[in-house]
Amino acid sequence: MDTVRFGRALGFGARSAAKALTAAVDAATAPNPGKPQAPSRPAPTQPRPVASAIHTAARATAHAAIQARDTRKGLAQGGKRFGEAVWGPFVKLSGVLWLEITGSFFGIFALFAAHAAWAHRADWNPAPANHDARLHLLLFAGMTLLFGYFCISSFVRAYRK
Repeated sequence: MDTVRFGRALGFGARSAAKALTAAVDAATAPNPGKPQAPSRPAPTQPRPVASAIHTAARATAHAAIQARDTRKGLAQGGKRFGEAVWGPFVKLSGVLWLEITGSFFGIFALFAAHAAWAHRADWNPAPANHDARLHLLLFAGMTLLFGYFCISSFVRAYRK
């Protein structure tokens, strides 16, 4: 059972108990119907002491429940702020480090592709026999550009974080 439902049930139970106690006190102080009564007096203007005590106790219980709820909310908010203060820099640092590491790997792949493109630079000859070699050269050049873009964009994103 969650705390809200528990608090509601507890409050309902406390109110029911207070009403039952008030009814029992009223019944105990009521005159006996079988016994002749003395002439009745006018009703006192002051509240009954038991009902007043129950009302005061119910008010104090409600105040304590509100204070407990506020304390719980403050504790949750403080815990959240503490987590942000501790883990926030760690998350930022690890994100930047991850971007730099992936950028380095993309840079290594770009260098290997650039080396292969440089090695096949002579295959740009338009002769029909070199068609596959020219495709390899274009593939290596494309890989160089793609991995170079990934490398640079990764470092730029790390710098902006």
